[in-house]
Amino acid sequence: MINCDNLQKRVPMAGGKVAGAELEILKGITLEIKSGESVAIVGASGSGKSTLLGLLAGLDEASAGSVRINGTDLGALDEDGRARFRGRYIGFVFQSFQLLPALTALENVMLPMELQGHNNVAQQAEHYLQRVGLGERLRHYPLQLSGGEQQRVALARAFASRPAILFADEPTGNLDTRTGQHVIDLLFELNREEGTTLVLVTHDQTLADRCQRRLRLDSGSLVRE
Repeated sequence: MINCDNLQKRVPMAGGKVAGAELEILKGITLEIKSGESVAIVGASGSGKSTLLGLLAGLDEASAGSVRINGTDLGALDEDGRARFRGRYIGFVFQSFQLLPALTALENVMLPMELQGHNNVAQQAEHYLQRVGLGERLRHYPLQLSGGEQQRVALARAFASRPAILFADEPTGNLDTRTGQHVIDLLFELNREEGTTLVLVTHDQTLADRCQRRLRLDSGSLVRE
């Protein structure tokens, strides 16, 4: 499902004494993730985990190397092309939920499907909100929901479009232990039911242990476990 070859990411070094100096964030990452697999990307803060996730999801462009998803080279697509590709194949769950405050829970889940031209979006959105236990909160706005409830809305939104791949960046990072465990259970339950490939970045050992495989980054390099 996902293949990346010699993936590199460099950015200009702010305040560097040498003109044109660059900071190397990722150093030639090569990996393969199979369809339906669950994979945790782990490592210390600053090791490049979120950068790698953004490149795999087509949210950022690599400095060198390639990312292929289901045979499509993301580097061959322009920004609009990558956005269309993400709409078809990819779901994303962020640590900070990324819900629109002016929209209800139902409307937040509906919006991506509406933008992609799906049919029966209200019915589909309600089904997934029911699935994550928020059937009584459809008309509530994000500020009326707890952190755990907001993350469940984000999960419903991610799964409602039936993505082939779900990327999650620290999905339990802003939640207490009990709420985080509930979100983890939902994440893997939906993953099993939908057959979605799951790739997540986490510091949460419990979450990482639930995955079939772990990829560890150390200072931008992949360390085999």
